Amino acid sequence: MGTGMAMLAMALATTGALADVPYRWANVTVGGGGFAPGIVFSPIERDLAYLRTDMGGAYRWDARVRRWIPLQDDQAISNYMGVESIAPDPVDPAIVYMAVGMNARGPAAILRSADRGAHWRIVPVPFAMGGNEDGRGLGERLAIDPHRHDTLFFGSRHDGLWRSDDAGVQWRKVAGFPLPGLGQPQQPRVTHGGLSFVLFDPTRAGRLYVASADPGPAHLFRSDDGGMHWVSVAGGPPADLLPAKAVIGHDHVLTITYANGIGPNGITRGAVWRLATDTGVWSDVTPEVATDARPGGYMGVAMSAQNPRVIAVSTVDRYKPVDTVWRSIDGGAHWDELWRRSVRDVAATPFLDFDAKADFGHWIAGLAIDPFDAGHAVYVTGATVYATDGFDRPGSMRWTPWTAGIEQTAILTLMSPTGGAPLISGFGDIGGFRHDDLGRSPPRVHRGPFLTNTNTLDYAGRAPAVMVRSGNTHAPVVPGASLAWSDDGGSNWRPLTTPPSPPPADGSMPPERTGSAAITVSADGGTFLVELDRPMLTRDRGRHWIAVQGLPAQVRVAADKEDATRFYALDIAQNRLLRSVDGGATFAPIPAQGLPADLYGTRTRGRETPNPLLATPGRAGALWLKVGPDLYRSTDAGDHWTRTTGELAIDFYGLGHSAPDSPWPALYAIGRRDGITAVWRSIDGGAAWQRINDDRHQWGLRFRVIIGDPRRYGRVYIGTDGRGIVYGDAVQ
Repeated sequence: MGTGMAMLAMALATTGALADVPYRWANVTVGGGGFAPGIVFSPIERDLAYLRTDMGGAYRWDARVRRWIPLQDDQAISNYMGVESIAPDPVDPAIVYMAVGMNARGPAAILRSADRGAHWRIVPVPFAMGGNEDGRGLGERLAIDPHRHDTLFFGSRHDGLWRSDDAGVQWRKVAGFPLPGLGQPQQPRVTHGGLSFVLFDPTRAGRLYVASADPGPAHLFRSDDGGMHWVSVAGGPPADLLPAKAVIGHDHVLTITYANGIGPNGITRGAVWRLATDTGVWSDVTPEVATDARPGGYMGVAMSAQNPRVIAVSTVDRYKPVDTVWRSIDGGAHWDELWRRSVRDVAATPFLDFDAKADFGHWIAGLAIDPFDAGHAVYVTGATVYATDGFDRPGSMRWTPWTAGIEQTAILTLMSPTGGAPLISGFGDIGGFRHDDLGRSPPRVHRGPFLTNTNTLDYAGRAPAVMVRSGNTHAPVVPGASLAWSDDGGSNWRPLTTPPSPPPADGSMPPERTGSAAITVSADGGTFLVELDRPMLTRDRGRHWIAVQGLPAQVRVAADKEDATRFYALDIAQNRLLRSVDGGATFAPIPAQGLPADLYGTRTRGRETPNPLLATPGRAGALWLKVGPDLYRSTDAGDHWTRTTGELAIDFYGLGHSAPDSPWPALYAIGRRDGITAVWRSIDGGAAWQRINDDRHQWGLRFRVIIGDPRRYGRVYIGTDGRGIVYGDAVQ
């Protein structure tokens, strides 16, 4: 890529459009929550660290404000939010590079910043990346020559080794490297480990190491002339073990972690080996070498900058008894298994105490020791980042979440009721929360039952303390265990069990129900309607069930928020709108004049898609329906409809408190107009729309749900796929 194109990309990245209506944006605090495969410290500036995540961008630790600063909230290309590798410059602490690309089907780029990530020059590259694919815990793949810091190397997954000699502006493939790459797989969701790490020896100009995590007889290669010529490094573990990560000390000893897979799942065996590069002698220093060693491999590796014989490694996929970090003070001759003497204080993010005892963690792919403080160490898990200041001390080792400012979660659904807590959430992987204070991590996840994913939420319009939710777990559960209800605003939940489905007429097994069935509650909180293959309702909290008449299987239902006798449903298969006026017992078609003849545009893709049919709080019969990109409204319980979208093509929408003197609820939407995807608001029923985010607040345009607050005009909540929940208030 030429310099002119790179400068154009930089200009596009640093210029920004303002909002039509200025908004102040912040994150709803949970803290961590997802997988951050890598963490690195600057080798030349104290208190400077970078964290990369698999779908929520990168963060920089700001010691002055004591929190992590998100570095890609201005990003509008979704795929760039998956960070494959990150490299702080070893000469100039203000410079940092990132390799970004969430998956191989999307665009990839190398980013360079000269102000610690506040602004980026973006250089699209022709080689694919996989920041959210298998193997994302390997690395670091991107490395800077400490003796010539305009020279960078990148080890790609599919296309061999690449090089830049002008600070990342232009890239060319290293023709002399012995592994050209296996090429990009054609099957979906299949990837290669590729070149797992690139590592310079800072004490020897021109020497660097590159490792391959692809199958083959050789996995480690060395160059002594800055990448011009290469040799295979002989020795080491068996060829079926793949190198994951490595560090090298000023004693010229290389420490490498190995696993028999690229992870983060599926690893059953691993090892830790050290290479004395002066002599070429390898040593197996694996902490557990007994024949009955527990399953799992090794991935994270770290070394003290002051003493290269102080090393640490982390296990991965060793679930029994637990994944752990090992520390050695004699170069791996003896090891200390840290989880056995560690305690975890999760007061800052108490949701981590899932089962009354926060475990050490899983997917421990990233591990680092502060180069300026050997007592400060950090490791990542699939749900958080832990740090300690006692890494170099004996006795009990206290770990705390190091997550202030990090919101690395996928939001599936949101609900802002007319009473109680301002927000109830449904998350992927960690279930969701009641958010009484948007600035504090909630005390616990939804329990009774705990569902890995919460897919739908609903509350009773006139009795908002009554709520219902549905979800699923990562493993199959017994039928009925995917539903819950609350009568105290989501503080406590109770399971709701539906009767078993009748067997199919052909004698086959009925499909497993693990959260596909949404649940809806009537305006008075007295009726729960479940969208099963055979829709059912209960008026006594699940003790007795009634089959709903006239309602097809697996339709989307919405309850009127004011009139407890009314429910509404979309029957896409027959292009009709159904209504119940007897509390959900029976449904019948209604004319729905003004709606398109074809309602296929109201279809929902999977259990996590927001309901396109919404009822207005406090107004009986006031409905909104998204059909394709268009929005329609009804004020007479669905008999008549008016298209009200204007020129905005809507992806998601939600309702909020009306503006002063407006008869309509405020409408919030993720949508497109004039080629711009943005966050929009309408206060006149959808006739006119104004943009409320700006180019500094785009969050990769990775949106899943948007809602307004029915009690606070101007407040909007957005569920992202990777940056948690963001909320905004209009600047007065």
